[in-house]
Amino acid sequence: MGSRPTAACFTTYAGMMRVSTRGDYACRALLSLALRVDETGPTSVRDIADRTGLPQPYLEQILLALKGAGIVRSKRGVGGGYVLARPPAEIRLSEILSAVDGPITLGDFGEPHEDGACDHEGQCVLLAIWNEAGAVMRQHLDGFTLASIADMARGEAPWPATEPAR
Repeated sequence: MGSRPTAACFTTYAGMMRVSTRGDYACRALLSLALRVDETGPTSVRDIADRTGLPQPYLEQILLALKGAGIVRSKRGVGGGYVLARPPAEIRLSEILSAVDGPITLGDFGEPHEDGACDHEGQCVLLAIWNEAGAVMRQHLDGFTLASIADMARGEAPWPATEPAR
């Protein structure tokens, strides 16, 4: 694979969405678990941090949020760590990002008026466009599971197009 980054490492998506550092780190940590899903037992936070190059204290916070969302399970004590709570094929990229960052949207602009009446010139049509774009992003990210991303990272499946959308 060389020095090419994994699909989950991109901090901008299709030139229009910005993934937070927290979201990127969550995806990278879970991809690490997915790439080793056949290994027995939990993976320690330290091992995940070493494999991914992520800062351990921040990673601990992220894994707690993912645990709260039911994406990972943890085991305490010697030999403890984290495992995926479900098979990688059942964990969607959109779910991971939503678990650590909240709903996937272009912004917190509110809802357009249903009847098209706006308080400010042109506001409603722009709100409708932002809402539609957010829905397109969610649908696109729903198309990627940890299993499909792991297959891409292993070179077993083609990578998504990395050219900017036009």
